[in-house]
Amino acid sequence: MKKVITYGTYDLLHQGHINLLRRAKELGDWLIVGVTTDNFDLERGKMNTCNNVMERIEAVKSTGYADQIIIEEYKGQKIDDIQKYGVDIFAIGSDWEGYFDYLKEYCEVVYLPRTEGISSTQLREERPSVKVGIIGTGSIASRFVPESKVVNSIDIVAAFNPDLKLGAEFCEANGIPLAAGTQDELFAACDAVYVASPHYTHFEYAKAALQAGKHVLCETPFVFNTAEAEELFRLADEKDLVLMLAHKTAYCPAFGHLVSLLKSGTIGEIVDVDASVTTLTDERSAKMDKELLGGSMSENACFPLLPIFKFLGTDYKDVTFFSKMKNGVDIFTKGVIRYDNAVASFQVGLGAKTEGNMVISGTKGYAYVPAPWWKTDYFEIRYEDQNLNKKYFYPFAGEGLRYEIKDFISSILQGSFQKLSRKEMLKMTDVQERYLKGENVFQL
Repeated sequence: MKKVITYGTYDLLHQGHINLLRRAKELGDWLIVGVTTDNFDLERGKMNTCNNVMERIEAVKSTGYADQIIIEEYKGQKIDDIQKYGVDIFAIGSDWEGYFDYLKEYCEVVYLPRTEGISSTQLREERPSVKVGIIGTGSIASRFVPESKVVNSIDIVAAFNPDLKLGAEFCEANGIPLAAGTQDELFAACDAVYVASPHYTHFEYAKAALQAGKHVLCETPFVFNTAEAEELFRLADEKDLVLMLAHKTAYCPAFGHLVSLLKSGTIGEIVDVDASVTTLTDERSAKMDKELLGGSMSENACFPLLPIFKFLGTDYKDVTFFSKMKNGVDIFTKGVIRYDNAVASFQVGLGAKTEGNMVISGTKGYAYVPAPWWKTDYFEIRYEDQNLNKKYFYPFAGEGLRYEIKDFISSILQGSFQKLSRKEMLKMTDVQERYLKGENVFQL
């Protein structure tokens, strides 16, 4: 039996892909198709893929040409696969002519003619572009704009700041066409809104955008009142709009793989999660202003709550807080969350510093994610037998915002699954609301 292997991303599967798979199939008796993972595509700079790996696998399967589908996860895998599966012919599109000649040492290499006039790149360029307006022109918005430029199908068309002078300066500095004078002017220009304003304004801005029929990407923290959060979700449902939290950790490749790995039982049953996020902040900052809902819990709690809810779920029994206060705000808070069969703890601070790592403990081993774990590109799985320990490395490109932007645009255009669930967002709000109400809060 003559075996043929080919590889591709197969994003937005089109007739060119189908023709190439057919031609590859005709070369032998058994066709193996390697589909690249999302993480491998990111490493190769393919930030603009529209379909996730499972969607792309299903698309290849639907052609009927693949006898076997495998996942391509790392550079150099082609040689390993050729030897592992006893491949006779490696086939690839003619636009790679000569590039894979090094594989001739292992099998025959055939460059197949490509279908002219169609490509995934062309189809992505022809997709409608989502026009995004920005509310708030602070530091995070200044990072958002350049990050958006590496994502396909997004256009930043306007920005709004109640301080019109600051809004105009932001637009000029970032090449944004419209410095909106009002919210309504912004809404008229866009399809979606990125809410990057001070967190105590998130609810009103997000609600206004949804009422205007705009999809919303809201910066962290979301809102501080569960009833308000539920109102926003109801409004989004009524108008069939995307409402997503801009929590970059939830969307970065390493964290996603860590969740999948631990959910599969790699370290056994998870019994404890401990994570810290602390930064030393100027006392004159708005982040330390009681009247503006400042403080460590308001600013940072959503980050450690993410892994706690991902690994232990949202059905916790109770939460207790221990806070160091100054000028009416918590400069440091330790939280302890109790579950039926596990416990979690987190430390957040704006006026105290600790090691910013994360440890997830299990009955068979533990996961260690070094500081700053919320920007992770690396983690370790460790066991009693150190010979079994394994290290994992992943890309974390730029500021990391591009991952959440890509998923936001995909959710609007394709209805893609969001990596941060509505229930998790509501529970983050619930914990922060409990704290602000003073439930189980003990001052140090």
